[in-house]
Amino acid sequence: MSVLLACALLAACSPAPAPQTATPQGIDINDPFEAQNRRVHAFNKGLDARVIAPVANRLRGSGERAPRDPDAPIGPLQMVINAGRNLSLPVKSVNGLLQGRPRDAGANLTRFAVNSTVGLGGIFDPATDSFGLSERDTDFGETLAVWGVPEGAYLELPVLGPSTQRDAVGQVVDLLIDPLYHLLDGREAGAVFGLRVASKAGDRARFGDTVDGILRGSADSYAQTRLIWLMNRRHDLGESGDDYDPYDDAQVLDPYEN
Repeated sequence: MSVLLACALLAACSPAPAPQTATPQGIDINDPFEAQNRRVHAFNKGLDARVIAPVANRLRGSGERAPRDPDAPIGPLQMVINAGRNLSLPVKSVNGLLQGRPRDAGANLTRFAVNSTVGLGGIFDPATDSFGLSERDTDFGETLAVWGVPEGAYLELPVLGPSTQRDAVGQVVDLLIDPLYHLLDGREAGAVFGLRVASKAGDRARFGDTVDGILRGSADSYAQTRLIWLMNRRHDLGESGDDYDPYDDAQVLDPYEN
């Protein structure tokens, strides 16, 4: 394991072909692999249209809790999302410790304990509804950022979508350091992985209109996906260096639209 971690860190630190470009908004983008990334984007876009979006639309029909209505019953869609997110909390706790943020690690671990028991395996979210314990979302990509590893080049990964060299390494390492995959046997670990994938499909269902607008309603869906993902990711990591607000609809418009 230590050898794998060392290799991952070396890969994250290795320099990528340099040239950077700036968008009309002045956002620096390092995309030396654009030609390959666009081919992967075309594959992902086709996969979304043929498989992921139809499944997400079916899930959307199952209903979910009304926004800002904690007393309303939750539907199957939200149950799947809750359970998948709950299973991601142990590795987020590990990353909190690796980042030197024990309070965040403790909050995620407490959420996992509460929702896994009182919340019936994470189907419900009493940690938020009854105890006010919010999730500290993080991953090993953020851990690398905290350690000073540079972002690297932009990548679009098959199926997984937008990423960077740093975050791609982080996704691999997250699988290696996730306590659940070491504590459970092969069949149970597979079930955990499947539920987390289903949770991501649930998120696709919840934000289907936004995703459809980006993939099928923009003049250049690759450029818009790349821009929005990088701006949001840098904002989340505190690396944006500007006043970008990911919740401001005016900043989510297609900058490449004719």
